[in-house]
Amino acid sequence: MTRIGITGHQDIPADALDFIVDGIRAVLSTHEEVTGYSCLAAGADQLFAVEILRTGGQLHVVVPCTDYDTTFNDRELEEYHGLFASAVDTTRLPYPAPSEQAYDAAGRYIVENVDLMVAVWDGEPARGQGGTGDVVAYARELGVEVRVVWPQGVRRDPAS
Repeated sequence: MTRIGITGHQDIPADALDFIVDGIRAVLSTHEEVTGYSCLAAGADQLFAVEILRTGGQLHVVVPCTDYDTTFNDRELEEYHGLFASAVDTTRLPYPAPSEQAYDAAGRYIVENVDLMVAVWDGEPARGQGGTGDVVAYARELGVEVRVVWPQGVRRDPAS
């Protein structure tokens, strides 16, 4: 069983969406039995989890903190609950509330427990502790393979 983790942006531009889904599918298609590790955050994490389940893989959810579900809007929360219900395993980190430290710890936990990371990443530095750039750097530091999925020339909104 190959363990594949996800790190990625929550704010994915519409013109990048098809490329990213195709890229995730391409990575997953090279492995027969997969357990996907995800925090199920909006954006890349939820896209990845949907594709893991679509391919018959298993989902391991990493919950960064208590009250994590308060960080979602209504649509995202509905998707979160649906995907969470499909998980075969869950890890809950001991942080009492949503914070950059909790998200950083969740990203590190995923990196430390997988064979491969998928990074839906524009290559820019993290916009807060534990952001995608930080998780990619940590994976590379540990020697965990990282597959970046991002269309060339597409930029995220600098305000998000």
